[in-house]
Amino acid sequence: MPTLFLLCGLPGSGKTTLARQIEYERSALVFSEDEWMARLYPAAMGHGDEKRELIKAVQWETAARVLRLGIDVVLDWGFWGRDERDEFRARAVAIGARAELCYLNVPRAELLNRLITRNADLPPDTFPVTEAQIDEWSGWFEPPTADELL
Repeated sequence: MPTLFLLCGLPGSGKTTLARQIEYERSALVFSEDEWMARLYPAAMGHGDEKRELIKAVQWETAARVLRLGIDVVLDWGFWGRDERDEFRARAVAIGARAELCYLNVPRAELLNRLITRNADLPPDTFPVTEAQIDEWSGWFEPPTADELL
């Protein structure tokens, strides 16, 4: 049975690193909204919520087809809200796949250290993230509950 991996965490938590690890270990296909944003809308990196939603819609259409073919998929999207996590778990089950939530719970101080390093030598397909943004986004982020991590 193919697996849909949902990577959950704030910027700097290690989602993309984990995505690449799963890709290598499981021969999974990775979908990263940041990579597509960087290529399709470079001026909108870090912004462009409407564009991000379009990208995620196309990525999901393709991911669903790949899962139906029996290939594991990684969605490197962040999954900040329970509703979105529940929706994609249900979508996976509806097409005969299982879903696995991978929560990267990194303390604020560590996130900031990682982002300082990342911002100093920005990797391709990423954008700078400030301390103020982390503080704002942390308020929007719904950490998974224990029942989600079973």
